[in-house]
Amino acid sequence: MSSMKMIASLLLAAAIPAASLAASSARPASAESYANDSDRAVAGRYEKREGDWRNGAIVYQVLVDRFAPSASIETKRHLYPSPKVLRRWDEVPTRGTYLADAKLWSHEIDFWGGDLRSTLGKLDYIQGLGADVLYVNPVHLAYTNHKYDAVDFKEISPEFGTRADMQALVDSAHAKGMKVVLDGVFNHMGRNSPIFLEAQANPTSAYRDWFVWGADFPGGARIWMDAENLVELNLENPVVRDYIYGKPDSVVQGYLAQGVDGWRLDVAYDIGFAYLGELTRAAHARKPGSLVVGEIANYPKEWFPHVDAVMSFTLRELILRIARREIDVQTGQRMIERLVSDAGIDNMLKSWLMLDNHDTHRIATTLPAPSQRRLAQVLQFTLPGSPNLYYGSELGMVGAGDPEMRAPMRWDLVKDDNAALAWTRQLIQLRKQYRALRVGDIRRIESSQLLAFERYTDRLRDAVLVLANPSDKPVTEVVLIPDSKFMNMSRLSNLLDPDAAQVPLVSSTITVTVPAESVLVLGPDISAKAGYSPYKRVQ
Repeated sequence: MSSMKMIASLLLAAAIPAASLAASSARPASAESYANDSDRAVAGRYEKREGDWRNGAIVYQVLVDRFAPSASIETKRHLYPSPKVLRRWDEVPTRGTYLADAKLWSHEIDFWGGDLRSTLGKLDYIQGLGADVLYVNPVHLAYTNHKYDAVDFKEISPEFGTRADMQALVDSAHAKGMKVVLDGVFNHMGRNSPIFLEAQANPTSAYRDWFVWGADFPGGARIWMDAENLVELNLENPVVRDYIYGKPDSVVQGYLAQGVDGWRLDVAYDIGFAYLGELTRAAHARKPGSLVVGEIANYPKEWFPHVDAVMSFTLRELILRIARREIDVQTGQRMIERLVSDAGIDNMLKSWLMLDNHDTHRIATTLPAPSQRRLAQVLQFTLPGSPNLYYGSELGMVGAGDPEMRAPMRWDLVKDDNAALAWTRQLIQLRKQYRALRVGDIRRIESSQLLAFERYTDRLRDAVLVLANPSDKPVTEVVLIPDSKFMNMSRLSNLLDPDAAQVPLVSSTITVTVPAESVLVLGPDISAKAGYSPYKRVQ
């Protein structure tokens, strides 16, 4: 080969990798190629959480009788015989008198006439809010309006409809991308149940051992919380447990087979660790991925895995006390960190975080000051958990003790200019936009005067910083952001007020001013300025 040809050949060989390099550099690298060691250590964690509908879901709770007026109310009047009373939809519940013969209060048999079909007719509203789960208070055959006194767990109360109506509701919810969770009341039954009446009348009845008898008990049988209408089931009897959850045709398994996605268990603490564990395992065996959430106001640590989740009463209490300045921010920060650490983040993500429900004052009554209420709501939507919205509270409905908090839904308040509704929608959209709020971990942001934390995943673009100031004065403070991916000299955007000025980040610190009784929610601005971004090689 001539020297000229050799030189040409070498130049050609050298040009090939150079061209390939130029082509490869023009192609954008995948985000994963910029993962650091910490990212690789948690690879798949957040995708796995996202694949489980129970994590970080938005739950919307309804009382069937009070949620939506029935279109067939005139044909249903015979279902409310005296002493039951059928009220007008615009009437407000008031506390009644105790009916000694019936062993209950008169307001427990005041009805407003809602049913499963009318609830189905409002699924578009619930879906439009952004709810992922419809939680339905008890619908079992029972005497009262609240149905916590079951007569027959396997039947639907006729005022509400039939099992076919229940099926239609479930199918329609599923078609709209929502799950359905029913309220299970398995610690007790109603005194009117045929099972109890037979057991009471006949000491040799096969149902006698379904209850606990004793001369010292009011009415002769053990009751729940001094309520004579609510006789406790003897769960130590394996036949009872088989009926409730053990057998394929049991209450728990039967409704799951019908398409229901989970159970919220009333007074789950009364059922106890062992039987809750049995029930949860039975539910999972019948329908893998189903949800069992317990009404457990206790400290939640040891209740897992006996249930998948709890009603987050402890975290609710901390939020309300922080908002009312009954707990200073540093103590509140430590309490929340301890709670999440002891319970476990994955259990907390599934647990329902409510500010109110059918057993509490509505949030607009508990926190009448709008600024305090908004602060609490931001924490509800940014701390780990599944926000549980009680029907009508998104509209600003008020209500104190039972039965005021169970007033019929104020559909007249569903308007675009309803500030409470607009605020709730904004919080829901924030949560849907940022993965970290749904399935992310949590860590402290170092601050002395603010309740401050970060929700984060393995991707910077998911990160959300929350800085809450419950005090009655503005707070200006320099705080440390302990996240290595936040780049020096970049800026943070106000996620609740996009028009607000951005916050400069300098060497992992920011200087913020948080107004009194408010929350600053920040996220990284990863947009390129003049074609340049410091985040171009950060996952």
